[in-house]
Amino acid sequence: MARDPNDQSYARPIRSLLVTVVVLALLALVLVWRIDNPRVERMRAAIIDRVVPNLEWALAPVTGMARMIDDFQSYTRLYEQNEELRRELQQMRAWREAALQLEQENARLLDLNRVRLDPELTFVTGIVMADAGSPFRRSVLINVGARDGILDGWATMDGLGVVGRISGVGDQTSRVLLLTDANSRIPVTIQPSGQQALLMGDNTQAPMLDFIEAPEDISAGDRIVTSGDDGLFPPGLLVGQVVETTDRMLRARLAADMARLNFLRVMRSHPGTTLADPGALIGPPWPPPEGFVQGSGQRRPGVAPITRPEQGGDLSQGGVLR
Repeated sequence: MARDPNDQSYARPIRSLLVTVVVLALLALVLVWRIDNPRVERMRAAIIDRVVPNLEWALAPVTGMARMIDDFQSYTRLYEQNEELRRELQQMRAWREAALQLEQENARLLDLNRVRLDPELTFVTGIVMADAGSPFRRSVLINVGARDGILDGWATMDGLGVVGRISGVGDQTSRVLLLTDANSRIPVTIQPSGQQALLMGDNTQAPMLDFIEAPEDISAGDRIVTSGDDGLFPPGLLVGQVVETTDRMLRARLAADMARLNFLRVMRSHPGTTLADPGALIGPPWPPPEGFVQGSGQRRPGVAPITRPEQGGDLSQGGVLR
C-alpha cells in the first residue's frame, strides 16, 4: 500500500520542531541549574520541592527492586551460614558419639581394674568381636587365641563376674561358651552355707542350681562363687546370687552383664601338680612272709599265711603275728 506524500510533508516539520523544543528546554535547564544566583537558587529549590515528592510513585519500583536485591543477598549469606552450622553440628555429633563410646569403654576398663582377684592369678584381656550365639547356643568370639597362650577350658570374666569358659581356641581368636548355654556345667560354692552345687545353663538368663545336699540351708541373695573342683576354674571367682523362682527352684542371677559384653578377661589357670613319688604317708612295701618262695607265688607247706592289719590281724613290733 502506497503512503500519502502529504503525511510525510507534515510529519517532518513537526518532528523537527519537537526535537528543537526539547533541546532548547534541556539547554535552558542546564543553564538554570548552573547559574549561581540567589533567585535562581530559590527557583531551583521550589522546583525540587514541587516535583520530587510527586515522583515517589515512579521511584517505588526502583526502591523495591533494590530492597529485593539486598534481601536476596542477605538470604544467600544466611543460607551459607546455615549450611556451615549444619556441617559443624554433624561434626559435633560425630565427636559426641566418639566421646560417649570412649567414655563407656573407659568405664568398663575401670570396672575390670577394680575387680579384686587372687594376686597369683594372671589374665589376658580380649575384646568381644562377635556374638556367635544362636537360639540353642550361647557363645561369643574374642580376639585372643593360641598366640596369646590361651588354652581350652579357661575361665572368662567381665568387669565383675564369671561369664563362661573357653570352648575353642584358634590362632588369633577364641570361642567363649557362656554360663547360660545349655552345655555349660560348672561346680560352685554357695556362701555362707558352704553348700556345693552344679550351675547348669538352660539357655535362659538365670542358670539352674542343682545337686544341692541341703537346699533348706540356702536362701535368696546368697553369694555364688566358683569352687575350683573341676581343676580349671580358680576357686573364689564371683558368679552371682541365689534367686528363688515361683516354682521353688533355685537359680543364679549372674553378676556379669551378659547383654553388654565388650571386654573379657581370660583367667590363666595354674596346672595341677603331678605326684611322681609315693610320699611320706605311704609306708615301705611289706616284707615277704616266712616260708614264701620268691618268684613262685606259693608258700611252703606248714607255714600259716600272714594277714595285714586291714584284714583283721594285728602285728606286734618286729612284724611277728600274734
